[in-house]
Amino acid sequence: MLDHEKLDVYQCALRLTGLVFQILQSLPRGHSELADQLKRATISIPLNIAEGAGKPTNKDRSRFHAIARGSAMECGAVLDILLLQGLAESRMVNEVKLLLVRLVAMLSKMCR
Repeated sequence: MLDHEKLDVYQCALRLTGLVFQILQSLPRGHSELADQLKRATISIPLNIAEGAGKPTNKDRSRFHAIARGSAMECGAVLDILLLQGLAESRMVNEVKLLLVRLVAMLSKMCR
C-alpha cells in the first residue's frame, strides 16, 4: 500500500469521486461544459493528495493540499450551479456536499 492510500483524506476523496461520477452519469445531454468542469475538479482532489504525500517537505505537501482544497471548493460551486439549473438530484448533491465539507476541513488542517 502506498503512503497516500493510508490517509483518511484520500479515502474520503475517493468516496467523493465515486459519488460525483454517479451524478455525472445522470446529467442530461447538452451540459458537457459543466460535466467536464466537475469531473476535472473532482479528479484533481485525490491526485493532488497523492502527489502531496510524495513530496519531501511540509511546504511542498501543503501546496498540493491547498490545490486539492481549491478543487473541492470548485466542486461545491459546480454542484450549486447544477442544482440551480435543476440538473442534479438534491439528495445526491447534499450527500456529496457533506463529504466536501469534511474533505475541506481535513485539507485545511493539512495546509498548515
